[in-house]
Amino acid sequence: MKTNYICLVVLLLSFMACNQKKEENNNSQIAQLEPALETFKFGTWITSQKEKSNEDYAAEFEKYSNAGIDEILINTETDPKELERLVPIAAKAGLKVHAWIMAMNRPGDTVALKHPEWYIVSRDGKSCFDTRPYVDYYQWLCPTREASRNHVLSLVEGLAKVDGIESVHLDYIRFPDIFLPIGLLPKYNLEQDTEMAEFDFCYCDACINAFEKIHHKNPKESKNTAIDMEWKNFRLNAIKSVVDDAYKIVGKHNKKLTAAVFPYPEMADHMVRQRWDKWNIDEVYPMIYHGFYNEEIDWIGYATKQGVNDVKAKNIGINTGVYLPPFKSAAELKQAILLAKENGAKGVTFFDGPALTDDYLQVIKETKASLK
Repeated sequence: MKTNYICLVVLLLSFMACNQKKEENNNSQIAQLEPALETFKFGTWITSQKEKSNEDYAAEFEKYSNAGIDEILINTETDPKELERLVPIAAKAGLKVHAWIMAMNRPGDTVALKHPEWYIVSRDGKSCFDTRPYVDYYQWLCPTREASRNHVLSLVEGLAKVDGIESVHLDYIRFPDIFLPIGLLPKYNLEQDTEMAEFDFCYCDACINAFEKIHHKNPKESKNTAIDMEWKNFRLNAIKSVVDDAYKIVGKHNKKLTAAVFPYPEMADHMVRQRWDKWNIDEVYPMIYHGFYNEEIDWIGYATKQGVNDVKAKNIGINTGVYLPPFKSAAELKQAILLAKENGAKGVTFFDGPALTDDYLQVIKETKASLK
């Protein structure tokens, strides 16, 4: 009788152990199937100053980190050595680093300036080499011409080789503004109701010849290039091609590719020949600068949602970029952050670091704590 009782207890304990093991396995499988929740992140764009000491950078980076900033996007003017100097300082402060590069707009590029043929040409026949639209630093290279695009891609690779960076971060990866943001037009005393010839690029020989081979027509002979979709798509695809090649290059070095882009794809398409929902890219940072467009703060939520919906199928992360000068208070900045998060952004990035006042840093810190 006693023996039967002992056997029954052993059998019961074995059964319980098996059930517990099965439950642990099930829980483990569920945990693997459920994606980990990402922390909402904050970043800021900065431009490096080579004369600035390591100690000064350490203090600046510590200030950002203490306020809840997670990453910095650094423009070193494509200098890998400067990037190598700053990465370990940022890492010590707990900040991730993205290598920010002005891609197709290359002002003062000493290599490119030796090749006048590399520059884009407007519909009225003027080269960006010596006739620049809007501002003097608009010196745009052609994305179709093999030598100019390879030059840009070589700069991307130089940055991608730097140990410790998260991504190469493309900026000005587009054509010049065919339409300026409405809030900027008075600054240039302009009205842009149509696609004006002096702001419509690229009509260089390389682009015209490449287009004619595909479509057997010359856009220079078009009566209305604004409604020639093949010509528009040719230029959209020229930019996409550079991005897609950059994606392959940075991937070889185990880095991500990110980009600063116009607010949402349809708007970017219309304004600057940039269709970023078609790109091979890891994350984008739409510059949703509401003041440039005479919009109110709630537009930040609207534009964020447009972009999130447009790239959902491609699993491209959206980090809403905000421009600090139009904000009247830290409370307004907090409103912008919450609007971005509510509409699907995975983070907010501020332009730029020096504009982050103590009040702004404090509200970022408090908002981040409230989002955990």
